[in-house]
Amino acid sequence: MTGPAITAVPTVRRMDGRWGVLVWPVLLLICLFTPILPKILAPLSAGTPPTTDVPLWQLTLTHLELVLGAEFIVLLIGVPLAVYVTRPGRLALMQLAEALTGLGQTVPTIAVLALAVPVLGFGTAPTMVGLIVYGLVPVVSNAVAGLLGVDQGVLDAARGMGMSPRQRLMRVELPLSLPVLWAGIRTSTVYNVSTATIGAALGAGGLGAPIINGLSQVNVGLVFLGAILAALLALSLDGLLSLMTPRR
Repeated sequence: MTGPAITAVPTVRRMDGRWGVLVWPVLLLICLFTPILPKILAPLSAGTPPTTDVPLWQLTLTHLELVLGAEFIVLLIGVPLAVYVTRPGRLALMQLAEALTGLGQTVPTIAVLALAVPVLGFGTAPTMVGLIVYGLVPVVSNAVAGLLGVDQGVLDAARGMGMSPRQRLMRVELPLSLPVLWAGIRTSTVYNVSTATIGAALGAGGLGAPIINGLSQVNVGLVFLGAILAALLALSLDGLLSLMTPRR
């Protein structure tokens, strides 16, 4: 007697839900390279679609350069600082570093820029200073939390295998703390997309230019044009970084 026939059930591969975040970059590209968004905002601009002297894609690229440039410097400063203060016997330095970096976000953005202008003048330089100051807090805080959160048993095992302090740092501590650090990088990047809009008042350009011009011209549509594109850029960067999140 033969047994019951077994029917093969086809498996359906579902797309990872994380990839749904790509809707934001797609929306951003649509708004940049089609006239849809200005037409939608026309009722807020006396019936005329709001326009800018510089193409929207170029303003977005300038904005992106400011954010990514500042984030690169934040990582160059923040990660080594977090590593240094989390070494044994440096608790006081760690508390001091967190207090100083946290102080940056207690001062209003416009105040930081106003203090930087007399020294650095107008343009990109003072804007970069403001972005670096604001971007350091999440990176340093998360890097410290990630490094301190590495299981002591794992470190003891690495020490028992004869690893030097440098090897433990590079092969054990940093890889295990990377997911927590990455979350700080995402937060810092999103913060700086919004902060960079203020730099347009100093001549740094970017998506803050339509907002500043719209306020000066009492053109609500132009303000919304810059604000919506900045929001889409922030969501796009956050979504793309989420896809790159390291997993333990």
